[in-house]
Formats: sequence, structure tokens, C-alpha cells
Amino acid sequence: MHGARLYSSPSDLYSRPVTVVGLVGHTRAMVTAEQVREVALGLPRAYEAWVRDRRKFRVGRIVFLAFSRDEQTIGFGYPRDARASLVAAEPEKFFLPGASDMRYQWVCAWLAALEEDEMRELIIDAWAMCVPKKLVAEVLGSEGR
Repeated sequence: MHGARLYSSPSDLYSRPVTVVGLVGHTRAMVTAEQVREVALGLPRAYEAWVRDRRKFRVGRIVFLAFSRDEQTIGFGYPRDARASLVAAEPEKFFLPGASDMRYQWVCAWLAALEEDEMRELIIDAWAMCVPKKLVAEVLGSEGR
């Protein structure tokens, strides 16, 4: 059974520190920018770049992950045809990018709402959209997740 969130809306994420209650009796700290960075830089061919005061992660010239300027949210590669259902299913975690970025295969998330394993999976999946399938298979194993 899941506990209640300690915030009532996504805008509350900016007004106070958040600890989310998971299974009864268990708590977890929110995902940090440094944890996200470690996952992204641990992937083959990935590197960090600063663009207009924003930290971004690329494979070649393709951005697969980006932080907001305040590092409270991330944007990441996600299949265009599946993003609306992701946002609709968990609007407290995910949101669509701004109008200028809707043309990309991109979705955004509040870091404080993500669990560490979920964050890791989202980043690896975004990275996998940018690299050869052979490399994905080598890194993730033959099952390709």
C-alpha cells in the first residue's frame, strides 16, 4: 500500500523540500541532479554540455537528457506517440515540454516525484533512442530490456 504524497500539486515541489512516502514504513529521498548526472555519464558515448546555462547530455549532437536551469525538472527523449499517455497516467510526475519542443520526441518530469529506479530506466531508454541498437544490446544484454 502506498502512502500519501507530501505535496498537493506539482507547484508545491518548488516551495519546500519533499520526501515521498513509498510503502508503509519506508521513505525515500528525492532524486538529485547529481544522481541523474552519474547515470547519464555512465552510459557509453554520453557526454555533458552546457547550453544557455542548462546542463544537457548528448550522444554525438543528439540531446537525450536536459535539466531545467534550476535543476528541479528534466526533459528526456521519449517516443512521441507514447508521451501523451505517460503524462495522462501520472500528471504529478510527467508533463509535456513547451510548445517549441513539441516537435521533438521529448517529455519532462519533476525530479522530486521520480523514484531512483524509475529515473535510471527513463534515462537509459532516452539514451537508447540515440545510439546504435548493437550498442544498446551490448550494454543492456541480449534481451534489450
